[in-house]
Amino acid sequence: MEPVIVVGAGPVGLALALALARQEVPIVLLEAEQGPPPERPARSCVLRADTAAFAQRLVAPDVLPGTRWMVWRALRRGQVVEQRDFTAAEAPLHLPQHHLTEALRSAVRGEDLVLREHAGRVVDLTQDDDGIQVHTAGRQGEPWRGSYLVGCDGARSTVRKLLGVRFPGRTAVERHAVAALRARLPWPDEAVLHQELPGTGAEMCARALPDDVWRLDWLLPPRGELVTPEALLRSVEETLTVLAGESDTPYELLDTGVHTAHQRLARHWRVDRAFLAGDAAHLLGALGTQAVDEGLRDAENLAWKLAMAWHEGRADTLLDSYEAERRGAVVRRLRAVDQALPLVRGGGPLRSLLPGGARNRLGLLTDGHLGRGALGAPPEHAASPLAPPAGLSLPAALPLGGRAADVTVTALSGDSRPLSHRLGGDLLVVLVAPGTGVWDSRHWLNAGVMPELAATVRGLPVPTQLLVAESYPDAPAHTLLVVRPDGHLAAALPGVHEEALRTCVTAVTGGRVGVERPAVECGSAAAAGDVRA
Repeated sequence: MEPVIVVGAGPVGLALALALARQEVPIVLLEAEQGPPPERPARSCVLRADTAAFAQRLVAPDVLPGTRWMVWRALRRGQVVEQRDFTAAEAPLHLPQHHLTEALRSAVRGEDLVLREHAGRVVDLTQDDDGIQVHTAGRQGEPWRGSYLVGCDGARSTVRKLLGVRFPGRTAVERHAVAALRARLPWPDEAVLHQELPGTGAEMCARALPDDVWRLDWLLPPRGELVTPEALLRSVEETLTVLAGESDTPYELLDTGVHTAHQRLARHWRVDRAFLAGDAAHLLGALGTQAVDEGLRDAENLAWKLAMAWHEGRADTLLDSYEAERRGAVVRRLRAVDQALPLVRGGGPLRSLLPGGARNRLGLLTDGHLGRGALGAPPEHAASPLAPPAGLSLPAALPLGGRAADVTVTALSGDSRPLSHRLGGDLLVVLVAPGTGVWDSRHWLNAGVMPELAATVRGLPVPTQLLVAESYPDAPAHTLLVVRPDGHLAAALPGVHEEALRTCVTAVTGGRVGVERPAVECGSAAAAGDVRA
């Protein structure tokens, strides 16, 4: 089986390559440029708890050098309208994008199944029944050959253009002046959003980064004049006076820029054996929505599906579900932005539709930053093509299609850890069994329904891990949960029923019946595959 070709080595391309390699899929990673990413502290990203956990699984422990906000405050005219205190598990992670990219690049360097090539930009690609081949500007003669290809090559994606996929949308929905600076402010693990900042009347956001570095954003007119250095420095000094509560606050200016948020969406995210992800598939960023965060969700969603198709044979339903789920989620996000913009930025009679006036306006601004509501909450795939037949799952308050709760689960080996630490590989079947937490696993492995359930799971058509949880929110005892490799809860079955479980797993995997996986030798020529046509 030929490798998967990933075009583009930004955060999304690197994350996808790593996620596939960890599932024993060989990768050819085509980079247009050599060298590390430029250091731009003013270009940062916010990762929600689920995407931060995904990125953390891909790199060595504790190497994502970011700041977790423990407090978010939203203020209007200097008065606190809303404050949100986070637990460590739910706090957003804020870090410079080049730090995220370099952490992922470092992990790729240690991955034998990823072949990195500085091949220049893609100039041509063709597909046939057996695979896909790519010509690049930096390689003369024979093309690269792969089983599938994913274009993660940014907003100006050459892959998207070669596939003939349209990219409609709107330009310059929002503009922000941005500055990254080092200063000692009184709340190093917080983020604040000001509307009508005292003394200036500006809308601005201050978000902590590591090492006393802060990113400051000021909303600009959508199509205003260029921001002069003098005007930016004046904004920095006026803002620091308000934030620090005193004038002449010392600071070191590290980086500046103007961030322009566009809204665009590719018409198709799959064209036969080729896929689009990240900025090649969508652009967003207005009202606090997060582009890198959504791109990493693309990578996590696609990785397990491509890995299953690569190992066990092509499955169109499974592969088509990537576009159905992820494009559908981004459509809902962009629609929410379109609906909120007139209420947040506009005035007149539309504002009166919001009970509470300014409080709700500020609440909408906060939703995107905090990862809640239609502007920011993790997506749900209840209407996915992979959803099990109606009537199989419990009619309970379980959020089927949404992210599974990160409860502690125990493997048959006795190893206990959070559910999020077991994602990214096989399907997970979790039995809710109160009382098992106080017993050594040797005592319950051969008791009750466990022997029958273990045998059923071993006989499923795709690799599946059996786990046990002491409890799960809103799930009664003996509920059987089916969790996808990307952490979405697919089903909650009322007890151990072999036929129901098989039906559910067949649906979740796109109707796959399963075949023996080909052997892959890490570090060998066979692992990298014959990547040349």
